[in-house]
Amino acid sequence: MILLYFIRFLFFVTATAFLFVGLHETARTQQDIYVFVMGLVLTVLAIVVEWLTPKKSLSALAGVFFGLLIGLVVSWGLSRVIQMVNVIYFELEEKTLNMVVWFVGTCVCYLCISIVLRTKDDFRTIIPYIEFSRQTKGLRPLVLDTSVIIDGRIADIAQTRLFDAPLIVPRFVLNELQLVADSSDKIKRNRGRRGLDILNKLQNSSMVEVKIDDTPPPGVESDTDVDQKLIAFAKNCDGRLVTNDFNLNKVASLRGVDVININELANALKTVTLPGETMQVKILRPGEEPTQGVGYLEDGTMVVVENSSDRIGQTVTFVVTSALQTSAGRMIFGRYENGADSSFQTVGSGQRTNSRRQPMR
Repeated sequence: MILLYFIRFLFFVTATAFLFVGLHETARTQQDIYVFVMGLVLTVLAIVVEWLTPKKSLSALAGVFFGLLIGLVVSWGLSRVIQMVNVIYFELEEKTLNMVVWFVGTCVCYLCISIVLRTKDDFRTIIPYIEFSRQTKGLRPLVLDTSVIIDGRIADIAQTRLFDAPLIVPRFVLNELQLVADSSDKIKRNRGRRGLDILNKLQNSSMVEVKIDDTPPPGVESDTDVDQKLIAFAKNCDGRLVTNDFNLNKVASLRGVDVININELANALKTVTLPGETMQVKILRPGEEPTQGVGYLEDGTMVVVENSSDRIGQTVTFVVTSALQTSAGRMIFGRYENGADSSFQTVGSGQRTNSRRQPMR
Protein backbone atom coordinates (compact mmCIF):
# COMPACT_ATOMS: atom_id res chain seq x y z
CA MET A 1 0.00 0.00 0.00
CA ILE A 2 2.88 2.41 0.79
CA LEU A 3 4.39 1.60 -2.60
CA LEU A 4 1.10 2.58 -4.28
CA TYR A 5 1.08 5.94 -2.48
CA PHE A 6 4.67 6.51 -3.58
CA ILE A 7 3.78 5.73 -7.22
CA ARG A 8 0.88 8.21 -7.10
CA PHE A 9 3.12 10.92 -5.67
CA LEU A 10 5.84 10.20 -8.23
CA PHE A 11 3.30 10.36 -11.07
CA PHE A 12 1.95 13.71 -9.86
CA VAL A 13 5.44 15.24 -9.46
CA THR A 14 6.61 13.94 -12.85
CA ALA A 15 3.50 15.14 -14.70
CA THR A 16 3.61 18.55 -13.04
CA ALA A 17 7.32 18.97 -13.80
CA PHE A 18 6.73 17.99 -17.43
CA LEU A 19 3.95 20.60 -17.71
CA PHE A 20 6.10 23.32 -16.16
CA VAL A 21 9.01 22.54 -18.50
CA GLY A 22 6.66 22.61 -21.47
CA LEU A 23 5.19 25.96 -20.40
CA HIS A 24 8.70 27.39 -19.91
CA GLU A 25 9.74 26.35 -23.43
CA THR A 26 6.66 27.86 -25.09
CA ALA A 27 5.73 31.47 -25.74
CA ARG A 28 3.43 31.42 -22.69
CA THR A 29 0.44 32.63 -24.64
CA GLN A 30 -3.08 32.36 -23.28
CA GLN A 31 -3.57 29.14 -25.23
CA ASP A 32 -0.40 27.65 -23.71
CA ILE A 33 -1.64 28.52 -20.23
CA TYR A 34 -4.98 26.83 -20.97
CA VAL A 35 -3.12 23.68 -22.06
CA PHE A 36 -1.02 23.77 -18.87
CA VAL A 37 -4.10 24.11 -16.63
CA MET A 38 -5.95 21.39 -18.54
CA GLY A 39 -3.00 19.02 -18.22
CA LEU A 40 -2.76 19.70 -14.48
CA VAL A 41 -6.50 19.06 -14.05
CA LEU A 42 -6.28 15.80 -16.03
CA THR A 43 -3.36 14.66 -13.85
CA VAL A 44 -5.32 15.27 -10.64
CA LEU A 45 -8.45 13.70 -12.17
CA ALA A 46 -6.55 10.55 -13.14
CA ILE A 47 -5.23 10.13 -9.58
CA VAL A 48 -8.68 10.75 -8.05
CA VAL A 49 -10.39 8.25 -10.40
CA GLU A 50 -7.73 5.60 -9.64
CA TRP A 51 -8.05 6.29 -5.90
CA LEU A 52 -11.86 6.01 -5.81
CA THR A 53 -12.11 3.00 -8.11
CA PRO A 54 -12.52 -0.28 -6.15
CA LYS A 55 -10.16 -3.16 -6.62
CA LYS A 56 -9.84 -3.86 -10.32
CA SER A 57 -10.19 -7.23 -11.98
CA LEU A 58 -7.41 -8.10 -14.41
CA SER A 59 -9.88 -9.87 -16.70
CA ALA A 60 -12.12 -6.75 -16.79
CA LEU A 61 -9.16 -4.49 -17.63
CA ALA A 62 -8.06 -6.91 -20.34
CA GLY A 63 -11.62 -6.90 -21.69
CA VAL A 64 -11.68 -3.08 -21.85
CA PHE A 65 -8.33 -3.00 -23.63
CA PHE A 66 -9.31 -5.70 -26.12
CA GLY A 67 -12.70 -4.07 -26.80
CA LEU A 68 -11.06 -0.67 -27.30
CA LEU A 69 -8.55 -2.20 -29.71
CA ILE A 70 -11.34 -3.77 -31.78
CA GLY A 71 -13.33 -0.52 -31.65
CA LEU A 72 -10.41 1.52 -32.98
CA VAL A 73 -9.86 -0.89 -35.89
CA VAL A 74 -13.59 -0.90 -36.78
CA SER A 75 -13.76 2.91 -36.41
CA TRP A 76 -10.83 3.35 -38.77
CA GLY A 77 -12.56 1.20 -41.39
CA LEU A 78 -15.87 3.03 -40.96
CA SER A 79 -14.15 6.41 -41.27
CA ARG A 80 -12.91 5.45 -44.74
CA VAL A 81 -16.40 4.37 -45.72
CA ILE A 82 -17.90 7.63 -44.40
CA GLN A 83 -15.38 9.69 -46.35
CA MET A 84 -16.18 7.84 -49.60
CA VAL A 85 -19.92 8.21 -49.03
CA ASN A 86 -19.44 11.92 -48.25
CA VAL A 87 -17.54 12.51 -51.50
CA ILE A 88 -20.30 10.88 -53.55
CA TYR A 89 -23.49 12.05 -51.81
CA PHE A 90 -23.17 14.65 -49.04
CA GLU A 91 -20.00 16.74 -49.61
CA LEU A 92 -19.89 17.91 -45.99
CA GLU A 93 -17.33 20.43 -44.78
CA GLU A 94 -14.13 19.04 -43.34
CA LYS A 95 -14.93 20.15 -39.77
CA THR A 96 -18.42 18.63 -39.91
CA LEU A 97 -17.06 15.42 -41.43
CA ASN A 98 -14.46 15.11 -38.66
CA MET A 99 -17.19 15.52 -36.04
CA VAL A 100 -19.22 12.74 -37.68
CA VAL A 101 -16.19 10.42 -37.82
CA TRP A 102 -15.32 11.20 -34.18
CA PHE A 103 -18.91 10.57 -33.02
CA VAL A 104 -19.19 7.28 -34.94
CA GLY A 105 -15.80 6.14 -33.62
CA THR A 106 -16.82 6.90 -30.02
CA CYS A 107 -20.06 4.92 -30.38
CA VAL A 108 -18.28 1.97 -32.00
CA CYS A 109 -15.61 1.84 -29.25
CA TYR A 110 -18.31 1.93 -26.58
CA LEU A 111 -20.27 -0.89 -28.24
CA CYS A 112 -17.16 -3.04 -28.70
CA ILE A 113 -16.06 -2.62 -25.07
CA SER A 114 -19.59 -3.38 -23.82
CA ILE A 115 -19.95 -6.48 -25.98
CA VAL A 116 -16.52 -7.86 -25.04
CA LEU A 117 -17.15 -7.36 -21.30
CA ARG A 118 -20.50 -9.16 -21.54
CA THR A 119 -19.25 -12.07 -23.62
CA LYS A 120 -15.58 -12.39 -22.56
CA ASP A 121 -16.20 -15.84 -21.04
CA ASP A 122 -17.26 -17.13 -24.48
CA PHE A 123 -14.07 -16.15 -26.30
CA ARG A 124 -12.15 -19.16 -27.51
CA THR A 125 -9.36 -18.20 -29.88
CA ILE A 126 -5.85 -19.36 -30.53
CA ILE A 127 -4.57 -16.65 -28.17
CA PRO A 128 -4.86 -18.18 -24.67
CA TYR A 129 -5.18 -14.88 -22.78
CA ILE A 130 -8.29 -13.86 -24.73
CA GLU A 131 -10.19 -16.43 -22.67
CA PHE A 132 -9.89 -13.91 -19.82
CA SER A 133 -9.36 -16.65 -17.24
CA ARG A 134 -6.70 -16.71 -14.55
CA GLN A 135 -4.20 -19.52 -14.88
CA THR A 136 -3.54 -20.80 -11.37
CA LYS A 137 0.02 -21.89 -10.62
CA GLY A 138 0.58 -24.58 -8.01
CA LEU A 139 -2.25 -25.97 -5.87
CA ARG A 140 -5.80 -24.99 -6.75
CA PRO A 141 -7.36 -22.93 -3.94
CA LEU A 142 -10.44 -24.02 -1.99
CA VAL A 143 -13.29 -21.49 -2.02
CA LEU A 144 -15.41 -21.71 1.14
CA ASP A 145 -19.20 -21.34 1.11
CA THR A 146 -21.17 -19.73 3.94
CA SER A 147 -22.81 -23.04 4.88
CA VAL A 148 -19.52 -24.90 5.29
CA ILE A 149 -18.11 -22.16 7.54
CA ILE A 150 -21.18 -22.18 9.81
CA ASP A 151 -21.11 -26.01 9.87
CA GLY A 152 -17.71 -25.86 11.58
CA ARG A 153 -16.33 -29.25 10.55
CA ILE A 154 -13.98 -27.55 8.08
CA ALA A 155 -11.91 -26.31 11.05
CA ASP A 156 -11.52 -29.84 12.42
CA ILE A 157 -10.58 -31.19 9.00
CA ALA A 158 -8.00 -28.42 8.57
CA GLN A 159 -6.32 -29.49 11.82
CA THR A 160 -5.59 -32.90 10.27
CA ARG A 161 -3.40 -31.24 7.57
CA LEU A 162 -5.61 -32.71 4.87
CA PHE A 163 -5.66 -29.40 2.97
CA ASP A 164 -2.41 -28.27 1.35
CA ALA A 165 -4.10 -25.62 -0.79
CA PRO A 166 -5.03 -22.22 0.66
CA LEU A 167 -8.62 -21.59 1.80
CA ILE A 168 -10.19 -18.53 0.17
CA VAL A 169 -13.17 -16.68 1.67
CA PRO A 170 -14.64 -14.15 -0.79
CA ARG A 171 -15.60 -10.79 0.63
CA PHE A 172 -19.28 -11.28 -0.23
CA VAL A 173 -19.33 -14.52 1.80
CA LEU A 174 -17.89 -12.66 4.79
CA ASN A 175 -20.55 -9.95 4.32
CA GLU A 176 -23.28 -12.60 4.29
CA LEU A 177 -21.89 -14.09 7.51
CA GLN A 178 -22.00 -10.66 9.11
CA LEU A 179 -25.60 -10.12 7.99
CA VAL A 180 -26.60 -13.48 9.50
CA ALA A 181 -24.76 -12.62 12.74
CA ASP A 182 -26.66 -9.29 12.94
CA SER A 183 -30.05 -10.93 12.28
CA SER A 184 -32.94 -10.25 14.64
CA ASP A 185 -33.72 -13.98 14.72
CA LYS A 186 -31.89 -15.62 17.62
CA ILE A 187 -31.15 -18.90 15.80
CA LYS A 188 -29.76 -17.13 12.73
CA ARG A 189 -27.75 -14.78 14.93
CA ASN A 190 -26.17 -17.69 16.78
CA ARG A 191 -25.36 -19.46 13.49
CA GLY A 192 -23.75 -16.33 12.09
CA ARG A 193 -21.65 -15.77 15.20
CA ARG A 194 -20.60 -19.41 15.16
CA GLY A 195 -19.48 -18.98 11.54
CA LEU A 196 -17.41 -15.91 12.44
CA ASP A 197 -15.83 -17.81 15.34
CA ILE A 198 -14.97 -20.74 13.05
CA LEU A 199 -13.44 -18.35 10.51
CA ASN A 200 -11.38 -16.69 13.24
CA LYS A 201 -10.23 -20.15 14.38
CA LEU A 202 -9.13 -20.99 10.85
CA GLN A 203 -7.20 -17.74 10.50
CA ASN A 204 -5.36 -18.35 13.76
CA SER A 205 -4.49 -21.93 12.82
CA SER A 206 -0.96 -22.70 11.69
CA MET A 207 -2.15 -25.80 9.83
CA VAL A 208 -3.83 -23.98 6.94
CA GLU A 209 -3.58 -20.69 5.05
CA VAL A 210 -6.76 -18.58 4.93
CA LYS A 211 -7.19 -15.55 2.62
CA ILE A 212 -9.99 -12.97 2.46
CA ASP A 213 -10.32 -12.07 -1.23
CA ASP A 214 -11.91 -8.75 -2.22
CA THR A 215 -11.92 -9.51 -5.95
CA PRO A 216 -15.48 -9.16 -7.34
CA PRO A 217 -16.63 -12.14 -9.43
CA PRO A 218 -16.45 -11.21 -13.14
CA GLY A 219 -19.60 -10.94 -15.23
CA VAL A 220 -21.92 -10.89 -12.19
CA GLU A 221 -23.95 -7.94 -10.94
CA SER A 222 -23.48 -6.79 -7.35
CA ASP A 223 -27.07 -7.70 -6.40
CA THR A 224 -26.83 -11.24 -7.81
CA ASP A 225 -27.48 -14.26 -5.60
CA VAL A 226 -24.49 -15.34 -3.48
CA ASP A 227 -24.53 -18.85 -5.00
CA GLN A 228 -24.07 -17.45 -8.50
CA LYS A 229 -21.26 -15.21 -7.25
CA LEU A 230 -19.53 -18.22 -5.69
CA ILE A 231 -19.68 -20.19 -8.93
CA ALA A 232 -18.33 -17.26 -10.96
CA PHE A 233 -15.61 -16.61 -8.36
CA ALA A 234 -14.50 -20.25 -8.29
CA LYS A 235 -14.36 -20.41 -12.10
CA ASN A 236 -12.37 -17.17 -12.27
CA CYS A 237 -9.69 -18.31 -9.79
CA ASP A 238 -9.71 -21.93 -11.05
CA GLY A 239 -10.56 -23.10 -7.54
CA ARG A 240 -12.61 -25.87 -6.00
CA LEU A 241 -15.82 -24.97 -4.19
CA VAL A 242 -16.27 -26.35 -0.66
CA THR A 243 -19.93 -26.47 0.41
CA ASN A 244 -22.66 -28.39 2.23
CA ASP A 245 -25.45 -27.02 0.03
CA PHE A 246 -26.92 -29.84 -2.10
CA ASN A 247 -28.45 -27.51 -4.72
CA LEU A 248 -25.29 -25.40 -5.02
CA ASN A 249 -23.33 -28.63 -5.42
CA LYS A 250 -25.46 -29.70 -8.38
CA VAL A 251 -25.51 -26.28 -10.10
CA ALA A 252 -21.75 -25.82 -9.69
CA SER A 253 -21.10 -29.28 -11.15
CA LEU A 254 -23.26 -28.42 -14.15
CA ARG A 255 -21.26 -25.20 -14.62
CA GLY A 256 -17.99 -27.14 -14.68
CA VAL A 257 -16.78 -26.19 -11.19
CA ASP A 258 -15.17 -28.88 -9.03
CA VAL A 259 -17.02 -29.26 -5.71
CA ILE A 260 -15.95 -30.76 -2.38
CA ASN A 261 -19.02 -31.60 -0.30
CA ILE A 262 -18.24 -32.01 3.40
CA ASN A 263 -21.29 -34.26 3.89
CA GLU A 264 -20.11 -36.60 1.14
CA LEU A 265 -16.63 -36.58 2.66
CA ALA A 266 -18.06 -37.49 6.07
CA ASN A 267 -20.12 -40.33 4.57
CA ALA A 268 -17.06 -41.68 2.78
CA LEU A 269 -15.17 -41.83 6.09
CA LYS A 270 -17.86 -43.72 7.98
CA THR A 271 -17.38 -47.29 9.11
CA VAL A 272 -17.53 -49.91 6.36
CA THR A 273 -19.26 -53.08 7.47
CA LEU A 274 -19.80 -56.47 5.88
CA PRO A 275 -22.57 -58.97 6.62
CA GLY A 276 -21.52 -61.44 9.30
CA GLU A 277 -19.30 -59.03 11.24
CA THR A 278 -20.10 -58.25 14.86
CA MET A 279 -20.25 -54.83 16.46
CA GLN A 280 -21.33 -53.19 19.69
CA VAL A 281 -23.84 -50.37 20.05
CA LYS A 282 -25.93 -48.85 22.82
CA ILE A 283 -29.66 -49.19 22.19
CA LEU A 284 -31.27 -45.77 22.72
CA ARG A 285 -34.88 -46.19 21.60
CA PRO A 286 -37.30 -48.71 20.07
CA GLY A 287 -37.54 -49.03 16.32
CA GLU A 288 -40.50 -49.07 13.97
CA GLU A 289 -41.01 -52.82 14.36
CA PRO A 290 -41.95 -54.25 17.79
CA THR A 291 -38.70 -56.21 18.13
CA GLN A 292 -36.32 -53.54 16.83
CA GLY A 293 -33.99 -51.28 18.79
CA VAL A 294 -32.15 -48.24 17.42
CA GLY A 295 -28.69 -46.95 18.33
CA TYR A 296 -25.93 -44.81 16.84
CA LEU A 297 -22.23 -45.38 16.31
CA GLU A 298 -19.66 -42.74 17.29
CA ASP A 299 -19.60 -41.35 13.74
CA GLY A 300 -23.39 -40.89 13.75
CA THR A 301 -24.28 -43.96 11.71
CA MET A 302 -27.76 -45.22 12.54
CA VAL A 303 -27.99 -48.88 13.60
CA VAL A 304 -31.23 -50.91 13.63
CA VAL A 305 -30.93 -54.14 15.65
CA GLU A 306 -33.51 -56.91 15.62
CA ASN A 307 -34.51 -58.65 18.90
CA SER A 308 -33.21 -55.74 21.00
CA SER A 309 -36.36 -53.79 21.91
CA ASP A 310 -36.04 -55.02 25.51
CA ARG A 311 -32.40 -53.87 25.74
CA ILE A 312 -32.97 -50.08 25.66
CA GLY A 313 -30.21 -48.29 27.59
CA GLN A 314 -27.87 -51.29 27.34
CA THR A 315 -24.87 -51.96 25.12
CA VAL A 316 -25.39 -55.08 23.03
CA THR A 317 -23.27 -57.09 20.63
CA PHE A 318 -25.00 -57.77 17.32
CA VAL A 319 -24.30 -59.46 14.01
CA VAL A 320 -24.45 -57.24 10.90
CA THR A 321 -26.98 -58.46 8.38
CA SER A 322 -26.89 -55.62 5.83
CA ALA A 323 -25.97 -51.95 5.27
CA LEU A 324 -27.94 -49.32 3.35
CA GLN A 325 -26.67 -46.02 1.92
CA THR A 326 -29.36 -43.31 1.87
CA SER A 327 -29.36 -39.57 1.12
CA ALA A 328 -29.36 -38.96 4.88
CA GLY A 329 -26.33 -41.21 5.45
CA ARG A 330 -25.48 -44.85 6.00
CA MET A 331 -27.69 -47.24 7.98
CA ILE A 332 -26.62 -50.59 9.41
CA PHE A 333 -29.02 -53.44 10.11
CA GLY A 334 -28.16 -56.22 12.50
CA ARG A 335 -29.54 -59.02 14.67
CA TYR A 336 -29.04 -59.42 18.38
CA GLU A 337 -28.60 -62.96 19.62
CA ASN A 338 -28.51 -63.90 23.30
CA GLY A 339 -25.42 -66.01 22.73
CA ALA A 340 -23.56 -63.34 20.82
CA ASP A 341 -21.72 -62.04 23.89
CA SER A 342 -20.24 -65.44 24.62
CA SER A 343 -19.54 -66.32 20.99
CA PHE A 344 -17.59 -63.15 20.12
CA GLN A 345 -14.86 -61.11 21.76
CA THR A 346 -15.68 -57.38 21.56
CA VAL A 347 -13.14 -54.56 21.38
CA GLY A 348 -15.18 -51.46 22.16
CA SER A 349 -18.33 -49.50 21.40
CA GLY A 350 -18.98 -48.97 17.72
CA GLN A 351 -16.00 -51.13 16.72
CA ARG A 352 -15.86 -54.43 14.91
CA THR A 353 -15.18 -57.55 16.92
CA ASN A 354 -13.06 -60.49 15.92
CA SER A 355 -14.43 -64.01 15.93
CA ARG A 356 -12.47 -67.23 15.97
CA ARG A 357 -12.35 -68.61 12.48
CA GLN A 358 -13.31 -72.25 12.03
CA PRO A 359 -10.89 -74.30 9.97
CA MET A 360 -12.00 -75.15 6.48
CA ARG A 361 -12.99 -78.78 6.03
